[in-house]
Amino acid sequence: MAKIVILGAGLTGISAAYHLEQNNFYDYKMFEKENEIGGLCRSVYQDGFTFDYTGHLLHINDNYFSTLIDNLVGKENFNSINRRSFIYSKDVYTHYPFQINLFGLPQNVITECLEGFKARPQTSTEPKTFYQWVLKNFGRGFGKHFFFTYQNKIFAYDIKKISSSWTGRFVPQTSLEQIIQGSEKEPDLQNVGYNSQFYYPKKDGIIYWVQKIADKIKNPVYKNHCVKSINLKNKIVTFTNGHCESYEKLITTIPLDLLLNLIEDTSCTSLKQAANKLVCNSVVNFNLGTNKENLSDKHWIYFPENQYPFYRIGFPHNFSTNVTPAGCSSLYGEFAYTKNSKINIEETLKYAIASTQKLLKISESDILVKKIIHIDRAYVIYNFWREENLAKLHEKLNENDIYSIGRYGEWKYSSMQEAVLDGKKTIENLLI
Repeated sequence: MAKIVILGAGLTGISAAYHLEQNNFYDYKMFEKENEIGGLCRSVYQDGFTFDYTGHLLHINDNYFSTLIDNLVGKENFNSINRRSFIYSKDVYTHYPFQINLFGLPQNVITECLEGFKARPQTSTEPKTFYQWVLKNFGRGFGKHFFFTYQNKIFAYDIKKISSSWTGRFVPQTSLEQIIQGSEKEPDLQNVGYNSQFYYPKKDGIIYWVQKIADKIKNPVYKNHCVKSINLKNKIVTFTNGHCESYEKLITTIPLDLLLNLIEDTSCTSLKQAANKLVCNSVVNFNLGTNKENLSDKHWIYFPENQYPFYRIGFPHNFSTNVTPAGCSSLYGEFAYTKNSKINIEETLKYAIASTQKLLKISESDILVKKIIHIDRAYVIYNFWREENLAKLHEKLNENDIYSIGRYGEWKYSSMQEAVLDGKKTIENLLI
C-alpha cells in the first residue's frame, strides 16, 4: 500500500511525483500503462528522424516554471524561437493570426472581413456558442474565411454546439485599426498571441526535457500497468496484470471518460453515465522525413479550407536541426475526426499525404520515412454538458479522495507548462 498512488507517468503525473519528493514525501507509487513515460509528450525515432506525438512546443510565462526549467533542464539546451506561422487560403500564404494579417488576400475577402467587423452585433449579452462569439468579436467575414471552417476542421464538431469558454489566450483579439494596417502591408515580426515565442529542445525531440525532470525522481515508475478497475469503497486499484494497490489518496491523469468507466461502486453509477457525455476528438498525425534540404522556412501552416483534409502542417526541422539527418527536412500533418465523423480514416490519410506532397512539391522518391501516429484523445470538446457538469464531477471524485488532473484528467485545454503547474498545485493542496 502507498498513501498516494499516481496513475499515469505523463507530464502531469511526473510533476506530481517530483513535487511530492520536493516536499520529502516518498510514500507514493506511480504507475504507467505504457512501457515508457511521457504520455503524449513523447518522441519517436526512425532512420535518423525524430518525430513528436504531433506538434509540441514549450511556452514559458510563469516565473516558477521558468526557474524549474533553468534548474532541471537548462534553457541552454533549448532553441529559443520566434514564431513563423502562416495561414494558407485562396492560394496565398498570410501571416498568423488571420484577424490582423489580411495582406495578400483577394480584395473581396478583405472587404468582407472589414465590413463584417464593422457590422458585428453590439450587445452586452455573453455569447453562448463559439459561433456567436466569433460573430460578436470578429464579424461574419472573419468567420466565413477562417474561424468557422478552421474550427470545424480542428474539432470535427459543430461549432454551434460548443461554448466559447476555451478561447481565452488562444484567440487574439483585434481592432479596426489593426485590421486596416494588416490589410495594407505585410507585417514585421509580430509578438501577438501566446505562441509568438517558444522553446524547443536542441536534441532528442520534445521528450528530452520531460525525461530530464523524470530523471530527478527517486521513486521508480511501475510501467506496463494498465488499470482494470478502481474500487472506491475499499480504495484499491486493480491492474490488468493482476497487481492490486491500495491507497489513501489517488491522483490520476487517466482521461476522465475512461476513469469514470473504471470506477466500481454501485452508489456512484452516475459517474459511469457521465462518461458518455464527455466528448473529445481523435487526431491522425502523419509524419514525413524527406531528402529535400529546404522543404519550407515556416514553422507551421494553418489550412482553413475544406479542400485540404488536414488543419495544420508543421516543419520540425525548423525547430531543431538535430531532428533530421543532414541535408534533410521533415513535416507533420494533422487531421481530426470523432466517432460520429463520416470519413474513411485510411482513405483520408492517403488523400492528406497526397495533398501535402502536391502542395509542397514532394515526389515519392523524396520521401525517406513515413510515420503515422494515431492519437485517440486529442482535443477536448467544450460542449454544453461539459460546461454544466464538469465541476460537479470533480467534486464527487474529490469526496472519494480521487484527484483527476492534467489535460485529460481535468478534461480541458492546457499547455505543457500548465501540466507541470497542475501537478505542483495538486501536491500543495494534498499536503496542507
